[in-house]
Amino acid sequence: MTTQAPASGLSARAPEMLSVLRIVSALIFTLHGSQKILAFPPTEQQPPLASLMGVGGLLELVGGVLLLLGLFTRPVAFVLSGMMAIAYWMFHAPGNLSPTLNGGDAAILYCFVFLYIFVAGPGPWSLDALLRRR
Repeated sequence: MTTQAPASGLSARAPEMLSVLRIVSALIFTLHGSQKILAFPPTEQQPPLASLMGVGGLLELVGGVLLLLGLFTRPVAFVLSGMMAIAYWMFHAPGNLSPTLNGGDAAILYCFVFLYIFVAGPGPWSLDALLRRR
């Protein structure tokens, strides 16, 4: 007779927690885009759409909403992961390589969370999963 370790019960919830990770990270990420593109929450930073920051804000807003819904999750996560890697090396690293000193810790974290989502998929609570079931 084998006994289950308490952690094995938690492992059964891993697919749902993948969805939670995707939803929460996408929601926070979307706020960065809505601040740049829609000025909500209100900010002084309003980059022109035809600038690097404007395009980044548009990707944050649209890509964040798609990730939040879990629609086209893998390709969107791949693009956003790459965008965050570029953002780190273009805007944060030139000042200082240390993320704690250059303010790039969020960019690195988003990069690897989105890379994980690209590999792992959207989880069960997503439009992708719903469409796949049909």
